[in-house]
Amino acid sequence: MNQQEKTGKVFLVGAGPSDPGLFTLKGKQVLESAEVVVYDALAGQGILNMIPDTAEVINVGKRANHHIMPQEQISRLLVRKAQEGKRVVRLKGGDPFLFGRGGEEIEELIRAGIPFEVVPGVTSAFAVPAYQGIPVTHRDFCSSVHIITGHKRADRTGKDSSESTIISNHRMLQDGKVLNIDFEALVRTKGTLVFLMGVSALGDICQGLLSAGMNPDTPAALLMQGTTAHQRRIVATVSTLEEEVRRQGSCTPAIIVVGEVCTLAEQFSWADAAHQPLGGVKVLLTRPKELISETAAKLRAKGAEVLELPAIRTERVPHNERLSQALFELDSYQWIVFTSPTGVRIFFEEMAERGIDCRALRNVKFAVIGNGTKKALAELGFYADLMPDVYDAQHLGQALRETIDFGCSSNSENKGGNGNSNCVNRPRILIPRAALGSPELLGELGDGFQVDDISTYETRYETSRFVDLQKEFSDRTIDYVMFTSASTVRGFAGTVRDIDYAKVNAVCIGKQTEAAAKELGMKTYVAKKASIDSLIECLCEIRQNT
Repeated sequence: MNQQEKTGKVFLVGAGPSDPGLFTLKGKQVLESAEVVVYDALAGQGILNMIPDTAEVINVGKRANHHIMPQEQISRLLVRKAQEGKRVVRLKGGDPFLFGRGGEEIEELIRAGIPFEVVPGVTSAFAVPAYQGIPVTHRDFCSSVHIITGHKRADRTGKDSSESTIISNHRMLQDGKVLNIDFEALVRTKGTLVFLMGVSALGDICQGLLSAGMNPDTPAALLMQGTTAHQRRIVATVSTLEEEVRRQGSCTPAIIVVGEVCTLAEQFSWADAAHQPLGGVKVLLTRPKELISETAAKLRAKGAEVLELPAIRTERVPHNERLSQALFELDSYQWIVFTSPTGVRIFFEEMAERGIDCRALRNVKFAVIGNGTKKALAELGFYADLMPDVYDAQHLGQALRETIDFGCSSNSENKGGNGNSNCVNRPRILIPRAALGSPELLGELGDGFQVDDISTYETRYETSRFVDLQKEFSDRTIDYVMFTSASTVRGFAGTVRDIDYAKVNAVCIGKQTEAAAKELGMKTYVAKKASIDSLIECLCEIRQNT
């Protein structure tokens, strides 16, 4: 193998401001095929959760005044990982070339002969104001927009910095650092000014603009946690913004916008609770990974910020001899009962691996627990013969007993589901489901049937590599947790142990799920029907009433 074949490749990928919906299609494609991901603190949680489980992840955590790893070391790290033959993604908040020091990293890659690509990202300079109702340009107010770093640099002039002064267009700060900004030139543009990484220097920025001749009544805004559920803005003027921020309090990340366009914020606002059913709400989703995306999309369509954090994952039972035997005896079953979309998927995967096609199911009827399972079955070309009105194991068992009894005998004393076995031909039922399936299903069927209850998959609990849930709940940044089964509640509890569960608002799909949440002391809400759409409707109703 030659040196070129041994060398990997580095992709500089812009992650955008935070909302995963603003992540580019190419960025997502590249990230999902990464072998190594080197990421910054400003990469959004939703985007970090797209990183493959198999990828090596390295947090270089760059924020203002706090770098886990110096820039020079980061650049060398990229070279070293590529030289190992790895496909490396350098994931940066916003855009790699807008104050992201992407140019410095590329220079190091070129020196080492490492191939690279750049995937631009949506910059917070435009996206954050847009999510706060501020267009950075408007023909009635301005004809230009200017993006400036508010990052302070250490003073290398040797001048006395004991007092705050203006020195040749640089503003000397009390901490001995300077803002390398030509304030007079900025004021002359009469355009919108967007300052990134400037929160710690807010007062000096405002004073620099005022000293350079800007009208004190010029509108100005501090925009915090942009594109997230808890985004917040403070709108004032250049002369009053610092005091207003001191009064209301601030948090990071944040940007500063100066210009007449700030007056449009209230009128153009669209991403808050007043304009979307779930605007301003952050929801934690705990479904298995393969089922989570559609639910997340529905929540986001109603304005919610969604943190996709599967608390459980499913694994097929290996060397499943009981299932193998059942699959080769499919013509002996009258009914197959599915209690989850995962059960449907794994059952048909097992059939395919054994070379059994759909003709083996020609005499079988299907019962499903609810709409999600019904849909999963229909996508494979099969339609459910039975689904209960209430989507849980108890009502599924009741519906099966009543339906199969009717076909078994017209004599009510000889019904197969009453605990007796007086039917001449006892119906045979196959239930391929989770290892910890609800006992209520078998309890409702009784012993009047031949039931093969076969475990086809097991539930494993997961933790996130990127989200500190203890901190999230401590800071109260998660408003609601959505649970779709009792097992997701248990998985969540196994992941997040050191919190006060009484502070968790649990939105539950049914009574069994609610019981598991209540056992932990959570505040619970229950959907009217055991379906994802009903669960989301429940959350919307909660928000309307709070």
